[in-house]
Amino acid sequence: MVAEVTHSIFYTPFYVAIEKGYFKEEGINIDLMLVSGSDNVAASVLSNDTEIGLAGPESATYVYLGKEKDYLQVFAGLTKRDGQFIISRNSKDFKWTDLIGKEILIGRSTGMPGLSFLRALRNEGINKEDVNINEAIEFAELSGAFLAGEGDYVNLFEPLASKLEQNKNGYVVTSVGASSDDFPYTAFYARKSYIENNKELLKKFSNAIDKGIKYTLDNDGDTIAKDIQKQFSDTSIEDLSIMINRYKEADVWLDNPFIEEEFFNTLINLLEENGLIKEKVNYNDLVNNMYE
Repeated sequence: MVAEVTHSIFYTPFYVAIEKGYFKEEGINIDLMLVSGSDNVAASVLSNDTEIGLAGPESATYVYLGKEKDYLQVFAGLTKRDGQFIISRNSKDFKWTDLIGKEILIGRSTGMPGLSFLRALRNEGINKEDVNINEAIEFAELSGAFLAGEGDYVNLFEPLASKLEQNKNGYVVTSVGASSDDFPYTAFYARKSYIENNKELLKKFSNAIDKGIKYTLDNDGDTIAKDIQKQFSDTSIEDLSIMINRYKEADVWLDNPFIEEEFFNTLINLLEENGLIKEKVNYNDLVNNMYE
């Protein structure tokens, strides 16, 4: 059982691995459970409701620093940068300075979407104090809150971003990831004991993810959309293709599931800079790569 923090085209290589039969080739059956919020995904794995979590690895970091004995370890990566798009209520024309003095809905600032947006602001030379950043709305409620009239802008993943645009409720104006940094944005993790007892299984799992990543990188949006439409049955092939190509252009996926030490440390530095952790986390403690 895999608990995914959201069901998004952002995770296309994972769904490719499911629908192309890469997991079955490895003798693995995948059951998905949607668990909104990375903290809730971590709790689901810790409580043994599911074996594997797919979420931002910052949640595993918080568990580790909480002195949990059987803590969470990251064993495979999937995405390398933010998959959100900024949605404007009024105009397709956009400059980052347009956010100054305006309200933008970003969800929790302690999660990867919020952290990445704050880094993008800094990289664009904008002080976060100059933007009305709304962190009070739960991640799963962002689209509904924007539709209800809250905020001038909202950060959303696909397919929600395109659905708002198609219904003329907003305009996709830019990628957050293009202005943020590269770091382990979404990854697969499990309890330390589970990894120790299931190394061969998780190596096979990681091999399937690797095949899904390579297929996604090597094929066009139309081809991939036909492969994964079963995962998004209420979305047309044409619309799926547009979303997949949008993510391909944003270059959001890793080349393979292996998480390098320097890459991981960029995440730790980001958490430190925002005051979310007060001590260093050792790469070898938290990352246990099953992909070789």
